[in-house]
Amino acid sequence: MKILITGGTGLLGSRLLPTLVAAGHQVFALVRSASSSDRVRELGAYPIDGDLESNAPLVLPELDAVVHAAAMFRFSGPRSPFFHANVDGTAKLLAAAKRVGVANFVYISAAGIIMDDCGTPTRNAVENAPTYADHFSAYLASKAQAERIVLAAVARGFRTIALRPPIIWGPGDPLSRELPRAVESGQFAFIDRGDYAFSTCHVDNVVEAIQCALTRGEGGRANFIADQEPTTFREFVAAISGVQGISVEGMRSMPYWLASFAGQVMDAVWALLRKDSDPPLSRSMVRMIGREFTVNDGAARRELGYIGLTSRDEGLRSYGVTKPSVSTSRSS
Repeated sequence: MKILITGGTGLLGSRLLPTLVAAGHQVFALVRSASSSDRVRELGAYPIDGDLESNAPLVLPELDAVVHAAAMFRFSGPRSPFFHANVDGTAKLLAAAKRVGVANFVYISAAGIIMDDCGTPTRNAVENAPTYADHFSAYLASKAQAERIVLAAVARGFRTIALRPPIIWGPGDPLSRELPRAVESGQFAFIDRGDYAFSTCHVDNVVEAIQCALTRGEGGRANFIADQEPTTFREFVAAISGVQGISVEGMRSMPYWLASFAGQVMDAVWALLRKDSDPPLSRSMVRMIGREFTVNDGAARRELGYIGLTSRDEGLRSYGVTKPSVSTSRSS
């Protein structure tokens, strides 16, 4: 197949491109800079200049499939850039894909679009759970809106399908990048000790699901995907910490309500100061990682043939050699 990938140099794209190339596909990736173009070539794919956020028309070659993995992700910040990138950009790509006769459009959505505003725990959710297109989190709201337009675009000869992974992890993921700094600066704390069930999806399992969705699954449908092994948020963070020589023992904790309130205050301060970075704690961050959140990916296993072949142990080994654990002395 001739397949176009967006987000080709990101955490997911950098694993997806070489996998699809190795499988014998002709792979293209949308790029906006010379450095991205070079990186795409290193991964074995062909770069195509194009910007989903610009007013310039998007010109694509003849393609069989598109995998839309690019998205603006932040925990905080003004709302309009999220909708411009994630909703308008998706609509622009859909239109361009239809023009060149694409048959299969796979959208990488987010499991979190079923999280409500109130912090309600989510247990073993299935695909008919409501989504929240007006969520206080601009990221979740924009992803929910984008998924809706992708699934609504299904038509004869144009199959659209959405994959909903929970938190994606693997070498280079945001959590493993930021954790050492957060721990050393004293900014890291668990919410309710992290002792709640939490679904995850290793990046290679997302790649597996994409390969399945390129040829299988009913159009106009969304599918949750997740790792096979259950875990708690604390166990998950402990595992990621362990491969970096960090221990979670003794790390402090705060109740959900306090974390959410502190996040709102920090959001307001950052907005007032017009800072470009995310605050150390935000209301969106607390909502996304501070409550029980598990999904049922049975539909993807039945309809797409998804398995989740990468185990947690294999996923942890992909980070490299485990370092000796270093304990911390922070009070709980």
